[in-house]
Amino acid sequence: MKRTLSVGVLSSLLLGCAEQPLKLEQERSYVLEWIGERPLMDYSHLTLTLATDGRAYGNAGCNHWFAPYSLDGDKLSFGKVGKTRKLCAPALMEQEKRFLAALETVQRWDVSPIDQLRFWPGQGKPLRFWPEEG
Repeated sequence: MKRTLSVGVLSSLLLGCAEQPLKLEQERSYVLEWIGERPLMDYSHLTLTLATDGRAYGNAGCNHWFAPYSLDGDKLSFGKVGKTRKLCAPALMEQEKRFLAALETVQRWDVSPIDQLRFWPGQGKPLRFWPEEG
C-alpha cells in the first residue's frame, strides 16, 4: 500500500526541522566579527545595539559609541557617530576608527547564507555581526 503526505503536512514537517532565519532585532546586542575585508583583532570586543527609540550604541573596542539610526525594511543608516575619549593601543584605536567610519556609510542590511547579519555600505564589503550570547 502506497502512502502519501499532503503538501501541508510535508511542509510543516520540513519547517519544524529548520531553524528560524536570523533577523535584525532591536534591543538585542550584536558582536562585530569583520570590518569589510578584515577580521577583528584578537580579544577585541566590538558591539552594536539598536534601541527602539532610534539610538544605536555599543563598544567600539576601546570607547563606547552612540549614534542615531534609521531602519525601514532592509534600509539601514546611521547618523553622525559620537564616542567617549579613552585612549588605547594604536592598533586598537585604528580598528575603532575604521569601525565607526564604516557605520556612517551603511545603507542596508541582510543575512548571509550562514545566518550572519551584514551591514552593507554604498560600496565595498559589509560589516558582519553575530548575536551576542547571553
